[in-house]
Amino acid sequence: MKSFAKEFKEFISRGNVMDMAVGVIIGGAFTAIVNSLVNDIVMPLLSLITGGFDFTELCIKLGEGEEAASLNYGAFISAIINFILIALVIFCIIKSINKVAKKKEEPAAPTTKECPYCHETISIKATKCPHCVSELTE
Repeated sequence: MKSFAKEFKEFISRGNVMDMAVGVIIGGAFTAIVNSLVNDIVMPLLSLITGGFDFTELCIKLGEGEEAASLNYGAFISAIINFILIALVIFCIIKSINKVAKKKEEPAAPTTKECPYCHETISIKATKCPHCVSELTE
């Protein structure tokens, strides 16, 4: 039982678990923001474009009366729009992060070169090798 507790403690104390927990929490908050964007901004604009048509109220009644079950496909359309917007925003964030990371990875211009005669490392601006005193034409 001690080894199990020790393994669990190591697992929990790893940075990846904490990063994942933070990501899940931020993801939940982000979902609330996107849901608000879709329900409070996008859907009313779609309603305006379609002449007052409200997607969220679309449903098919599967019976009669107040208590009848219904298929709420309008809510499904709203969920699809939520998904597409979340995917779009995540794509844009990942693309910008990759662009920044790519800029950091670009190698700096070389400051040294190898002498073609003695193969020692010398300054890129050198016109004469300080080691073998050869004239450099490159």
